[in-house]
Amino acid sequence: MPKRILQGTVTSDSNDQTVTVSVERRFTHPVLKKTIRKSKKYRAHDPKNEFKKGESIRIQECPPRSKTKRWEVVARD
Repeated sequence: MPKRILQGTVTSDSNDQTVTVSVERRFTHPVLKKTIRKSKKYRAHDPKNEFKKGESIRIQECPPRSKTKRWEVVARD
């Protein structure tokens, strides 16, 4: 099964080797036919602490690295 890749914005880089990434998705409401924006935060592994708040990055699924980390940073956008 292929690993999912998501694109988002770094919202926090205060923890060591971890960034919090906000990923936004847009979809049409099934009844109202209105475009809805929903966002979700993911914690991703950043081993070199190279990504800073506000940057646009891609994250990929990985085996669990800690209690909350299930994603790793792939590249900048």
